[in-house]
Amino acid sequence: MSASQAFPVPSRNLHRFANPGRFLRLSGRLLPWLATIGIALSAVGLGWGLTLSPADWQQGDAVRIMYVHVPAAWLASFGYANLAAASIAALVWRHPLADLAAAEISPVGAGFTAICLATGSLWGKPMWGAWWVWDARMTSVLVLFFLYLGHIALVRAFDDPQRGARAGAILALVGVVNLPIIKFSVEWWNTLHQGASITLTGAPTMAPAMLWPLLLVAIGAMFGFAALVVARTRAAVMERRIRGLLLARAQEGEAA
Repeated sequence: MSASQAFPVPSRNLHRFANPGRFLRLSGRLLPWLATIGIALSAVGLGWGLTLSPADWQQGDAVRIMYVHVPAAWLASFGYANLAAASIAALVWRHPLADLAAAEISPVGAGFTAICLATGSLWGKPMWGAWWVWDARMTSVLVLFFLYLGHIALVRAFDDPQRGARAGAILALVGVVNLPIIKFSVEWWNTLHQGASITLTGAPTMAPAMLWPLLLVAIGAMFGFAALVVARTRAAVMERRIRGLLLARAQEGEAA
């Protein structure tokens, strides 16, 4: 019994949205809303956080870096979780668009991870006196960045796109083990990185004047992440269609 036969209900539900034409129509209506909401929330949150929110009693104005760093860090892990989900859909249920989505998630996720690392270094210099330390959290995020780069390279390393997509999916699933390391590294090891100020099990430890702009930027960045992935996947679907049409015309010309 194949994996897709073992899980028939999710497979049927997923394949309802697998038609490229249906995806292009739906995403065409959705994309402007994603982009508009993402830009608006991010602009309001950044404006609020960078100009109106108070400075930290200990970190001073350097704390304002968090309005970029923290959302980028959240989305770096969020993006990889979605990359793994797309890889599962491709390997288990053979979802026709999952491979394309995975290939387009990884560059966007790598971009947010690079922003996270860069802003973390900017934050670390005044706080720790160094641009980089081999802190457990920073090192595990660097590993995440290399996993993204590895996925980007691997899916394009084969002449057969299906082999590349399969190899990339396996790498993405193996790399999932790094996500809990990133999450709990501050608790598992004695690190310089501060603990989480926002958790699901307790009240936030930061002032509301800092918390609300941070959440606005994070939500806006999430919409922006989705907009970028949808736009890139739309372009990949259209590129595949164009290649198919060109190949069909070439075959018709040879037959004639």
